Parts: sequence; C-alpha cells; structure tokens
Amino acid sequence: MSRRGRWALAVGCAAIALSATAPAGASVPSARSKPSPAYESPVRPGGLRITDEQVRAEVRPAEVEALGQKAAEQLARDRIGMQAMDHGYPQPMRTRSFNRHTATQKEINAAFDPASWGKFTEYFPSPDFGDHVALLPTGKVLLFSFEPVEDSPNKETAPTMVTGGRNAGRAYVWDPEEGTKASAFKAVPPPVVDMDDGTNEPRPAPVFCAGHSYLPNGMVGIFGGNLGGNNGTGAHLALVFDPWKETWLQQQDMGEGRWYPSVVTGADGRQFITSGHGDIGWGVLSKSIERFPAKGTPVSLDPETKPRGQALDKWPVKAEFTVDYPHLFSLRDGLIYGFGRNYDEQYVFDPQAETSRKLPNRPDGGMRNYGSAVALPNGTDGPDSVLILGGNRNDPNTYKFSGGRWTKDTPRAFGRTQDDTLILPDGKLFTVNGGYDIRDYGNGPYNPNADEKYRQIELRDDSGQWHLGPVQRLPRAYHSNAVLLPDGRIMITGDELQQIANDPDIKSDMNGTIEIYEPAYLHQGDRPTLSGVPTGPQGYAANLRVSTSTPERVSRAVLMAPITSTHSVDTSQRRLELPITSRAGNKLVLRTPASANEAPPGYYLLFLLDEQGVPSTAQWVQLRPGA
Repeated sequence: MSRRGRWALAVGCAAIALSATAPAGASVPSARSKPSPAYESPVRPGGLRITDEQVRAEVRPAEVEALGQKAAEQLARDRIGMQAMDHGYPQPMRTRSFNRHTATQKEINAAFDPASWGKFTEYFPSPDFGDHVALLPTGKVLLFSFEPVEDSPNKETAPTMVTGGRNAGRAYVWDPEEGTKASAFKAVPPPVVDMDDGTNEPRPAPVFCAGHSYLPNGMVGIFGGNLGGNNGTGAHLALVFDPWKETWLQQQDMGEGRWYPSVVTGADGRQFITSGHGDIGWGVLSKSIERFPAKGTPVSLDPETKPRGQALDKWPVKAEFTVDYPHLFSLRDGLIYGFGRNYDEQYVFDPQAETSRKLPNRPDGGMRNYGSAVALPNGTDGPDSVLILGGNRNDPNTYKFSGGRWTKDTPRAFGRTQDDTLILPDGKLFTVNGGYDIRDYGNGPYNPNADEKYRQIELRDDSGQWHLGPVQRLPRAYHSNAVLLPDGRIMITGDELQQIANDPDIKSDMNGTIEIYEPAYLHQGDRPTLSGVPTGPQGYAANLRVSTSTPERVSRAVLMAPITSTHSVDTSQRRLELPITSRAGNKLVLRTPASANEAPPGYYLLFLLDEQGVPSTAQWVQLRPGA
C-alpha cells in the first residue's frame, strides 16, 4: 500500500473510532464555536473529549488552503483522536526493558577485565536526546535535537514532516565537571526564526539533521536543518554556537536548503558544505558546494571576533553525491576528500582551485548506509589515509583509501550500521553503537527490541586486529554519538527511540540518557600529568613549552581534534603526535604541526602519554596561522 493510502486508512479508522467512542449527546465543536455544556461535562467511560484549544493548535494552514476550514478542522480532530487512542507503549514496558538491559550489562561485563577492555561506568538521564553533539573548548558538551511529537518508540518521534511551531529545535550544554545531576545541564535553545514554510509560526530553529564542524576560533558552525513537509525538507539555516557565551549567532541563509548535509573545515579555516535534501523535499539533493564564510570575508580566528550575519558563497563546481551525509575529510595535502555512501561516488576537491575530480570506486561495489569513517593517525604528520567502516550489516570488512587507491582492511566481528568509531589518545580505534538498519535493530523497523550483538563494543589493537569487548547499557543505533572527553573518558548518547523505549519515567523532562565508558588506559595505574600549557594561540612549526610533575613518565605527546558528530559522520576527528624536542626538569618543549594542512586551525586537546599509552588529562591548545 502506498504511503498516501496508509495515511488515508489511518485517518478513516480514527474517524470511525471517534464516532464510536464519543459520549452520547456530546459534540466536537469547530475551532470558532463556543464549547457546549455537553462538551464541558466530565468524560464518560470510553469517551474522548477534544477541546477548542487542541483543534486550533492542530489545524494546519496548508490544509485550510487546500481543503477548506471545515475539512482541515476534521483532519485536526482525526489526528488528535489517533494520538489520544494510541498508548501502545506503556510505562511498565519501558521500565521492564530498562531493568533488563541494566541486569544483562552487569552480568555480561563481569567477564571483562577493565585493565584490558575498559569499563562502562555512569549512566544518567539527560534533557536532550543528543542526536547531535560537539565537545566545546570550554570542556562542556553541546547537545541538540528536536522537540518530540511522539513518545512511542514504535513511531517517528521527530517532527520530520511537521510544519509550523511544533517543528522546533532544542539544545543544551552539559558540564562534565558538574557530574550527572540535572543542574549540570543548561538550556541553550536555538534562535527563534520564522521558517519559510507558509505557517508564520516562529519557533526555535529546527536544526536537527543539520551538518556541523568547528570554526578556527573554537565556535561550532551548524548548517541546514528541517523545514518539515514532503518526507523532510532542507532548511537554509546557517548558525554559529559561541561556547564561551553559550549563545547562538545567526548568519545569512545558505543559498540552498539542506537536510542531512555534510560539513568539514579545510586548511584555510573555511567550512565546506555540501549535500543534503533540498528545500522542495526528500530525494532531491543539493549538489552545490557552499563555503562559509564567503570568499573575501576574513575567517574568524579569535574567540572575541564573533561572526554575525556573514554570507556564504558557492563554488563553481558541484559535488555529485546522490545519497546524503557523505564523509568529508581535509587531509594533509590540503585537499578535501568526499567519500559517498554509493561505491562509485568518491571525489576529491581542491579548495584553492575550486575544482573536483573523481576517485577510484570503493571496492565493495555497493551502497553503505550510515556508518563510521576515520582519518587514520599518521604519526607526527597529518592524516593521508581514511578507513571506511560500518554502513553495511552484511559486510564486516573495512576499506582503506590511501595513496589514491583502495584496499580491503581487517574486518570487524560483524557488519553494523549506525556505528561510531573513535580514535583514542593511544592511537587505538574504538567502535561503539550500531544496528541492523535505520530504526531497525534486527526485529523490524520501529521495534526497539534489538539483536544483542549490537551492544558490544569493538577495539582495534596496534596490529590492526579487531576484538569484541563489553556491552553498553542500551543498544544505540540511528542518531547515536560518542565523544572523547578531556579526561580521556568516552561520552555515549543519542538514539531517541532506544532512550524513550527504556525510560524509567517518560513523563519527566529528562528523557535522554548519557553513558560513560572508561577505556582500558584509565584502569592501568597512575596517569602522567600535564600541569601547564600556554593560554595564547600557538603557531605552526613552532615550539610549545609545557610543564609536567611526572616528566620521567612522559614518552609521547599527542594532539586530538575535538569531536562533533551526527549520523555516524564526524569530519573533525584527528590525531597527531608532537615531537618532544627537549626536556629540562619538569619542562618539555614540543613541536607543533608543520602547517594548517597537517592540522586545520582551531582548538585541540593536548595529551601527554606514558610508554603504555596511558594519557594525562588533556588541556586545550589553539593552533592559529601567524601566532
């Protein structure tokens, strides 16, 4: 049956159910009429009362224009009736599921020694689903998603096709220093905007399913979002989040609407933005390349220089991706590599010449769903290779692109989509999260009962071999995320369906969750210390003087780019070793990367490591040209 046919059937069933259950003598008033005494009387057993206010809030102007006021009001009542009658996911079921996951995690993980496998520790509620995340140079974490329109995991929770005020974004900042309590979260709602959807209903910008990357001044650039309608439509939004003021800065709109775009920061410090479903709806992708800020506009390098109302411009060539959220990476040759999800959509872009060329096809010969990819560490040099991992439940292999060609790399234990793979400070790779398909955990779409294997993490050792490890609390797949924190722990969040399916109190305002994983290096004895780092920006190919109270234990220094991710896409992640050029007591002199090609300008986490790879707590370093 077509989508339209299923919708019509659902509306018809709602109308029949309403007529069958309404109290005798009660009438459902129009949006303009005054409620009758019968309507105001208490609801009788089996009856349903719909208020004027509910109908007015639910009526959609587009339906009024197309069908007339009376028909639009009837559709509004039908939707309210459907929502009222569908309580198919009761609280006891959520509680039982949560308790089951808690018990099985404890039972399974008892077999894993934390010194070898790491350990899952805290698990606590969050006011946001965390479908988008960004570690900020303040050490806090930005989380944002949407105001849900459903609280059943068997339905679409996001306002994907909703237009008007109910299609709203939301955002919070979590302070890890404040711990797991509710007061550790601060609401930082996106700016109120009037979207171009014909409703004239301003609301916090619906930035969910946008693309994002870091500006050189440490702020987060967020581009695109959801306009609603036609299975999801691209918004023209261009916003910047200021981590220090914890406020949003609105820029000029993009030239095209983009829902599910990808963004990467190049060596020049500008954001390269492409893909995403356009402003006429799902399926027609925006293939242009937009740049922020526009050519000729200075790049913001200083946190005190706040971009406001800046324009974007377009490249003269296009990015021919036919599937959204391609993986983008700025590699050490200064070029931007785009790895599409279709095997034959692999490209490289030159930001200086504003040209593109096709790369060899990926050897798997098919389409990969949302799955992770990382720019592989390359010692003291910037990355020149990329590893493509998940995205195909039937293919456990990983694929490496290096030197202009593809090779099949070591496989993981099984194929998974929606996974997140992180580079750890010690250079190892860590995979968490994953599922069978979009909103499918192995037992059909919108069924949160998952194949248990997707809860198990995987770790890649120094030889490149993958090993299964302990299990996380919830199986998280679509919209899941993982972030390396400055203290070396991993924050895991996202996947609204699993979070609401395992919510001990769905009526609370804390319906998201965060879980913390401590890698094995945090269970291998004392850590080296990093006690002093210059606070000002650092130049390239320059000396960086730091201090440590454990100089005898320090064998390496590494820079880690912070993580901002969504939909298994993180274009920022990067690891570089910094040579230790001299030692004098508790003072070390490090050498910063040679150029912005090796490490694009911006903020990085600096870790000191001992011989076993145990890291210090990190401190922030800003790389800035000319500093």
